[in-house]
Amino acid sequence: MNETTAPRCGFVAIIGAPNAGKSTLLNRLAGTKLSIVSPKAQTTRFRIMGVLMRGASQILLVDTPGIFQPKRRLDRAMVAAAWTGMQDADISVLLVDAKAGISGLTASIIETLTKTDRKLWLVLNKTDLVEPARLLPLIAELNSRLTFVETFMVSAVTGEGVDQLRDALAGAVPEGPHLYPDDDLTDLPDRLLAAEIVREQILLQTHQEVPHATTVETESFKEQKDGSVRIEATITVSRAGHKGILIGAGGSRIREIGAKARLELVKLFDRKVHLFLNVKERAGWDEKTQHLRALGLDD
Repeated sequence: MNETTAPRCGFVAIIGAPNAGKSTLLNRLAGTKLSIVSPKAQTTRFRIMGVLMRGASQILLVDTPGIFQPKRRLDRAMVAAAWTGMQDADISVLLVDAKAGISGLTASIIETLTKTDRKLWLVLNKTDLVEPARLLPLIAELNSRLTFVETFMVSAVTGEGVDQLRDALAGAVPEGPHLYPDDDLTDLPDRLLAAEIVREQILLQTHQEVPHATTVETESFKEQKDGSVRIEATITVSRAGHKGILIGAGGSRIREIGAKARLELVKLFDRKVHLFLNVKERAGWDEKTQHLRALGLDD
């Protein structure tokens, strides 16, 4: 008689300093793009959950905003979302950039974690960029500061070590029924995913010209009779100069943002996408409660 494997389900929060590679790791673990990625720090603004099936285990991966020193109301809400994501998780993964080592922000995060009783795993990321001889001393230093249940070395970009991490998480989440349909990929609504894909292209294409004081909201998401979807999104900036940069000469920049975002959306939704973008200036939007709530952040 064959034994039936008991189902498992649990939340795994990925926390760390900005640019540690949290979103890249979430996407690699999930096997698809759920969280936007850019070279800029503080790209992720709210908790994003990926639903990962591994055998009988359902792993609910939570990508959190990077933990940094907040200055604006938006910053404070982002950092609060990161810590809340950890408190709600069955397992918390501290992701450390192996190349950067124990930076000031990472040291600050570790100091805060010493005051908690959470089950912590250590994952060193970007190990492909570091000489192997440097990794064991770094692991020893981190383990001297915090107690970790497990330690892994991975490269979220190349995928090295990720399968082992995925299997270990599948075996470590608690026994229990699955909370989401097994074919779900994320708990984010399509409207929010669409807005995030557009924001990713803004970050990638404007480099240092337009700061993080930019947000995107999906105003309309309509299924068409031919199976395609029509998406209308508004990009809000805090300064008139930023609006001009985003639109570009003769509308060239906004057309390029829209074209590349549409290609990503076609892959994400597996259907034809009609994308229409509008740019508005609204000074101080990142200090207003209603806009933070629209981003899924608590004021």
